[in-house]
Amino acid sequence: MHRAVQQSSAAPIATTQNEDPMKLRRSVTQLVATMACTTLSQAAMAHESPHSGGIQTKTTAAVKAPYDIVHTKITSEGNQAVFHMHVSGKAGANKPTKTGKLAGSTVFSYVWPTSLDSSLVGFEPKAGILAFAVTSHPDFDDTPLFDENGDGNPGNDGGLWHSHWVVLQPDEVCGKGALKVVDIPEGAKPKLPKTWPGLPLLIDSPGWTPLFKGGTVQVKVPFDDIGAVNTAGFDGVTAALRVNASLHNPLLCVENVFKVASGDLSLPGKVK
Repeated sequence: MHRAVQQSSAAPIATTQNEDPMKLRRSVTQLVATMACTTLSQAAMAHESPHSGGIQTKTTAAVKAPYDIVHTKITSEGNQAVFHMHVSGKAGANKPTKTGKLAGSTVFSYVWPTSLDSSLVGFEPKAGILAFAVTSHPDFDDTPLFDENGDGNPGNDGGLWHSHWVVLQPDEVCGKGALKVVDIPEGAKPKLPKTWPGLPLLIDSPGWTPLFKGGTVQVKVPFDDIGAVNTAGFDGVTAALRVNASLHNPLLCVENVFKVASGDLSLPGKVK
């Protein structure tokens, strides 16, 4: 025991010739116990899986592996929310086929529907379901403020994965029980985020870069009020959206849901 304490980087225990031996033993015991607790705590943190917590979902053979959700979570780090989704295959490996025209084109997406109020990111209050999305759509670009491929043209990189806030509502025109990105009627002037891309939709293009690694897609998003995020519920969805062939209301429908993490869009996830 004495040798173990000497090898530790902790400060040595000062002793005197007349010090009570029982008191010395208690001090040594307390020091060793503290060191053991610290070591165990550090080991637990080191071995904590990045895919722990959140919503765990079984693999589904009928869903393409890049969209087969197995884990969804949102955590907070300081003033940032970390949106995390893990799939059974390689995340982002499969993208829509380019058609050469906007009408009828397809959007593939990884989506985190939340219970957050739409006003938190700059829309009107209670405008619908506020969702964070990572999307790819090679037939159009909706991030006019950002040049994702770095070629000097900010209008030609919609096919690269990028992020959005969208507000969703049900619309039977999109299909029974289907959702759409909320349209902005002609002449209406709702409150919109500063990075709204100019489309007649409740959509924001904030420019937060998604990171793909193996089966994981992850995005860090800063908030002025992280407290609202910490009390939110969330879910995970992979889906294809369709631009209406006539470009009329609704403009953007959720056409094909690949998978819902909870199975029923009940937003059971809690921010860690």
